[in-house]
Amino acid sequence: MTPILEVRDLTHIYSVGTPFEHTALDRVSFSVEKGEFLGIIGHTGSGKSTLIQHLNGLLKPTDGEVLLSGQNIWESKQVTRACRFRVGLVFQYPEYQLFEETVYKDIAFGPKNMGLKPDEIDRRVREAAGFVGLKPEQLEVSPFDLSGGQKRRVAIAGVIAMEPEVLILDEPTAGLDPVGREEILSNICAYQKAKNATILMVSHSMSDVARLSDRLLVMNGSKLALMGKPEEVFSHAEELLSMGLDIPPVTRVFLDLRRRGLDVPPVYTMEQAVAVLSKYREAGKC
Repeated sequence: MTPILEVRDLTHIYSVGTPFEHTALDRVSFSVEKGEFLGIIGHTGSGKSTLIQHLNGLLKPTDGEVLLSGQNIWESKQVTRACRFRVGLVFQYPEYQLFEETVYKDIAFGPKNMGLKPDEIDRRVREAAGFVGLKPEQLEVSPFDLSGGQKRRVAIAGVIAMEPEVLILDEPTAGLDPVGREEILSNICAYQKAKNATILMVSHSMSDVARLSDRLLVMNGSKLALMGKPEEVFSHAEELLSMGLDIPPVTRVFLDLRRRGLDVPPVYTMEQAVAVLSKYREAGKC
């Protein structure tokens, strides 16, 4: 089965031929399956943002290629344009990009650019608003009258309204309180489930990516360092720490238990921790 996204030997060099030349991506290769939730982690400057901007054609590779359903997204101008609707990208702090008079018009901006009919635009706007938890009466107010968290929802809804097959989010919960963060993540998961969409999420929250992701991609120094299921990636806890990355707090606790001689498996979610400790209690070991 053809992956929804495939990256082959992707390289990107900024300011080629100048004293400021910098390799941001160095021969990165991976694939993503349809309906998968892929978490992307890495320290600041590791290449995460440069990587995701290649996936819908905002940046053109210096070398290598990006395939969407098996087709090079730079094959033609028409293919590149279509890719930008099929792969939606939500930047960090997207609320700063709001500009329309009403929430409705802001969400409708993308579907209008797709050339859709008014009835279809209306359906998509209202459905996208529902996915992110906006009330119908909020569609007619100015986005600038909303709270920061609500503005974030409007911005995400504007991308969701284009019904992308692949939704990419760069730190979607940055700056939100715990309640707001959990609500946004629930909205994203609701969209994924309803549309069988593929999700790629850049995050510094190891706890979030550990519990939500099917697989994790780890960037380090412009290269792909690790990729696998959360349990596989977090089993390399010492290596992640050496890269300057954090690990889920519960993983850190269990790593310390192993250092103290307790024979416990790698753990990366609270649910796993409870299961492991319950077994130890039943066995009378704690």
